[in-house]
Amino acid sequence: MSKIIIVNGRSVKVIDNTEKQNALSQEDKDIDFRAKEAVKAALAKAKVCKKPIARYDLKAKRAYIEDAEGNRRYVE
Repeated sequence: MSKIIIVNGRSVKVIDNTEKQNALSQEDKDIDFRAKEAVKAALAKAKVCKKPIARYDLKAKRAYIEDAEGNRRYVE
């Protein structure tokens, strides 16, 4: 079931997964797939190159930096 939320004074329609399948064209689904794969590849490359990765902890609701060893440093 979709819902309307207000973001910065603008209304945004949020749809669930069942509506998403009907609302998106095959081209849109392909673009989504390629974008997700590009992000996965970029994260894997950063990990191999031992570069820090910015992430977000949903439970703590805080951003953090994760180094190559997996250590977290929360951002203030």
